Amino acid sequence: MSRDKVQSEAIVEANKHFRCGLGISMGVGKTLIGLTHMASHYNKDSKFLVVAPKISIFQSWKDDAAKFKMQYLLNRIEFTTYLSLSKKDASKYSVVYLDECHSLLYTHKEFLDAYKGKILGLTGTPPVREFTEKAKMVKQYCPIVFRYQVDEAVEANILNDYRVFVHMLSLSTNKDFKVNMKNGKFFYTSEKDRYAYANTVIANAIQGTQQYQFAVIQRMTALKQFTTKERYAKTLLNTLYGKTIVFCNTQAQADKMCKHSYHSGNYKSEANLKLFKDGEIDKLSCVDQLNEGVTVPNLETGIILHAYGNERKTSQRIGRLLRLNPEMTSEIHILCYKDTVDVKWVTEALKSIDSKKVTYLER
Repeated sequence: MSRDKVQSEAIVEANKHFRCGLGISMGVGKTLIGLTHMASHYNKDSKFLVVAPKISIFQSWKDDAAKFKMQYLLNRIEFTTYLSLSKKDASKYSVVYLDECHSLLYTHKEFLDAYKGKILGLTGTPPVREFTEKAKMVKQYCPIVFRYQVDEAVEANILNDYRVFVHMLSLSTNKDFKVNMKNGKFFYTSEKDRYAYANTVIANAIQGTQQYQFAVIQRMTALKQFTTKERYAKTLLNTLYGKTIVFCNTQAQADKMCKHSYHSGNYKSEANLKLFKDGEIDKLSCVDQLNEGVTVPNLETGIILHAYGNERKTSQRIGRLLRLNPEMTSEIHILCYKDTVDVKWVTEALKSIDSKKVTYLER
């Protein structure tokens, strides 16, 4: 099915419902679908609200409106982030468009309950765990009525093909991991022992308590601070050819991983991104800022250091690598600590991925 056909079918289905959501793969044109739906509801009294998680996403709506000759809609659109949604007057709008509607939280209920008009949700990654807060909100306010997934887009040559390589790494037993204590002192332990200690703290805490949540966060923080993945990624990076991006955990790690980095703490970020897009450099490290709203031409290879137990974040990162020519194949390398909760996180992150395209490598 062509991109135009998918868009047309999605709009037809959306128009059957007063409130609904569309689960549309990246690269198919969610913003254009939203604008086309908006145009079909346009009249002299129309007022539309577009809600998105980041201000940077608003520009894609403006750009597509200009590209597809729908600039007239912009005078009728207000933009807001999910964070600021509660400040809006729910009585003002004809249709509300929830871009990346998987961002909905209980804190948005007040506005959505007060609003009585139409809602169209748009997402490339509908919530998969039905009892989570986000899944419940999507089901209540914009239930998904149409789905077109990544592998369907690959088969239709809308997106390029891909291969995922999961590198299974062992935690280090070297006592070179520094632990700072509250009294200003410190000691060294191994990654393996530090992880075992973190698990013990979690096991001794009562689930649902603040102590338990803090212990879980501390374990994730420790996993992100371990340097085994960092060292392995540097070695792997030297074996990869073509335009390659490295998704890092922190700004400091991004600065160490590649000569050129992209993050909010680097004043050269935009210049580095331009060099990368233009092909003047072929390696770039980054953190979260490159997840949404940025397309890099001819991006062939990616390294993901951490899956976070968040399938959405991983899907967004993989999506950066699915904009090649359809005859090309991208490589996605995900690093995973074996015998840790990292295995569960990676497994969850890859649930929507065709298992035949995933290879596990023992290292």
